[in-house]
Order: sequence, then C-alpha cells, then structure tokens
Amino acid sequence: MNLFKEKRFYRFIFPSIIGCLLFVTPLQYQGQLTIPIAVIANTLLDVLSSSIITIIWLLITLSGLITCVHRLYPLKWIMEHERIQALFNIRGFWFWIRILGALFANMLYFHIGPSLIVSDVTGFVVLNDLLPILVCVFLLAGFLLSLLLDYGLLDFFGALLIKVMRPIFNLPGRGALDCVASWLGDGSIGVLLTSKQYEEGFYSKREATVIATTFSAVSITFCLVVLSEVHLEQYFFPFYLIVSLSGIVAAIIVPKLPPLSKVPNTYAKDTPHSEDIPSGMTSVQYGLQMALNKAENSPSVKQFVKEGIYNVLDMWFGTLPVILAMGTIALIIAEYTPVFTILGLPFIPLYELLQIPEAALASQTVIVGFADMFLPSVIASSIESDITRFVIAATSVTQLIYMSEIGSIIMGSKIPVSLMNLFIIFLERTIVTLPVIALFAHIIF
Repeated sequence: MNLFKEKRFYRFIFPSIIGCLLFVTPLQYQGQLTIPIAVIANTLLDVLSSSIITIIWLLITLSGLITCVHRLYPLKWIMEHERIQALFNIRGFWFWIRILGALFANMLYFHIGPSLIVSDVTGFVVLNDLLPILVCVFLLAGFLLSLLLDYGLLDFFGALLIKVMRPIFNLPGRGALDCVASWLGDGSIGVLLTSKQYEEGFYSKREATVIATTFSAVSITFCLVVLSEVHLEQYFFPFYLIVSLSGIVAAIIVPKLPPLSKVPNTYAKDTPHSEDIPSGMTSVQYGLQMALNKAENSPSVKQFVKEGIYNVLDMWFGTLPVILAMGTIALIIAEYTPVFTILGLPFIPLYELLQIPEAALASQTVIVGFADMFLPSVIASSIESDITRFVIAATSVTQLIYMSEIGSIIMGSKIPVSLMNLFIIFLERTIVTLPVIALFAHIIF
C-alpha cells in the first residue's frame, strides 16, 4: 500500500499536524512554557478585554432565560434541533444550577445583592479571573479539538500507547494525550477532550471519570504561579518532579478505590470503539490503519464548522453557568464559614505524623483546596516554615479537583460524576499524595 497515493492519508496527516502544533507542542512565550492554543486564547482575551465581562454576562443570562422560557413555553426552533433541544431542555438539579448561575451573573454585573456573593474573594474571583479566559478557551477548543478527535490523531497515538497506559493505569492509550494537553496547556482542555471522547464512545464511564479526575493535570505555568505565591520559586524543578511523581502514584492507586472502582465500564454509545491490537499487527501498523479509517470518514469543512458551532454553544450556554454558580458557592463556603477548617482538623495528626511543622495551620489549607486550588497557597504564604509551605503548595496542585474550575467543568460536562464523588476523590488524592510529597520534602529541606 502506497500511503502517498491515498487521499485519506492526507486527510489524516495535515489536520493532525495542525492539531499537534496547536494543542501539544511546547512553546516558550513571554518566558513561560505553554502551548499555541493557550497563547491564542490569551491574545483573544486581550482583544476582547474591554467587553469580555459583558459577553460573559450576556451568555449566562441568555442561557438561564432561554432555559426558563423553553421549560414554560416550549420553543419550536429549539425542538426542531436535537442538539439545541438537549442543551436547553434540562430538568432538576441542573436546571436550578443554571438559573442560579444566571442570577449570580446579573448580581455581579450590576453590583447588586449580598456582599458574600458580590465580593472580590467570591463571585468576582470566578467572573473576573476565571471565566474570561475560559470563554476564549471554549471558543477555540470547541472548533479546533476536532483536529485531534476526528482526523485520526488520537486513534494513531492511542494504539502506540496501549502498552503503556493499559498495564499501568488500565486506561486507553489515547488518555495520555489528554494528560499532555492539560500538562502543557490547561486542565480545562483535558476535561473537554475527555468529555468529547466519552460522548463518542472511545471511553467508558469509568475510563472517562478516571481520566478527568486523574489526568487533567495542572499546567506547568500555574505550578510556577502557585510556587511563587509561597516564595519558593527557586525549588521549581524538584517541586514539579515531586508533583509529577505523586500524581503518578495517585493515578495508580485512587482508581482502584471507591467511588472510581465502582463506576461501570458502560459506554455512552451502543457500539463502543475497540482498542485491541489484532494479532499479526504491530501497534504502529494498527494505529495507522485506525487513523486512516477515521480520516476516510472525517468531517467536511461544512461539517467541521457546524459541529464546532454546536460545541461552542454547548460549552458557553451549558458549562459557564455551572462554573459561576458552583465556583461562587464553593468560595463563599471557604471564605465565610468554618466548614473547610473543621473538615481539615482530622489532618492535624497526619501532618504531625509526617513531621510537618505548624501542622494546625497546614491542616486549614487541606480541604479549602476543593473550593479553589490557589487558596491553600494564599493561606500558606504567611506560614514561616519553608517545608510546610512547600508541602502545602505541592499538595494543592496534586489534589487536582477544585470547584472554581476543574470540578465545575467536570460537573457541567457529559462525564457522569456526582459532586459527592468528586469530593471523595479529592480526599483520596490528598491522602495518597501527601505522604509522598512529605517524604521528598524532608529530603530537600
């Protein structure tokens, strides 16, 4: 078979090269390691900076308003489109979360309402600091993730990495690409990629949940920000090495514990995609065959644009209200109640057992990381002990699930995981990674 004479080879190779360049190619930009898609998102944010908050307010308000109207008086133009109907015809918990998100958006935009919501440490953190970049990431990812998903790239690399991912993590090989996109760019990109793969039948419920809660790694850039907050930038190399190692340990152990171990291996589609390498074929041969088959049925330019529009609308109208509502609530609990402090008390004996100084103060940062990943480092910045600040910063990064972003994005996606299960996974990751981090921290300090 002469690949260069096959049209489907070029349908595979050119979009895949562009996808790799955008999503998984390391790039030095303004002194930081990132990926091109993140640079484009930040550039777009700079262009829209004067109007981005108004755009966010409009998107979330429209989401709540259309959802309400459609529930009371079913709209014909929505019912005629299956994808739009699925977006706005929601019930129960998610209906009220979307309405709450719209309510918060209007309170924050017009600066009205109680101070615990309209505050620089709660609602405005989500609205001003988080959502602007996510709006841009969602726009770009909604259109451009197709370059990774629909033209054979994930099929090719998935086959190559089966022998790594299956024995170690019991996951599909393509899950490694989700991790790379998160690691170099942003955890939100990894979650979006995982959610799309689940919807298309490449991941089972268990696999999608494990990958989203385990492999949506924190970007290198954000790790540097966290370390800077605790004034330990000079330890970045050992810090990231320890974070990576403890993350691998958690990725091996936590999926074997409930609730992840109890998630069924069922699929969103009746005919899931197989990943088994046929006998007599190498992983490269099989990967290339899968990629070419995928490319043969890849979307046309018109389909690419149409699917991209649906994806963007789904993220903007479906996910943004969830992030604003749940992120704000989590920050209110962290700032105005002793809930996270009380929940952190059982960790005092563990910190003492691990011989971490100022254990009582350190314990206060453990559960607050569920609200926002940056809060533990803000609290830790006033702690005198270098080793304690180091351990807190590393733990906050490896906890991974925080409701001001990743947790809310997971909840707003099609990945089937409850809030309670997210919290349990968060605790398990903390308990598994903390001893590993403490051990190496004692070696360094």
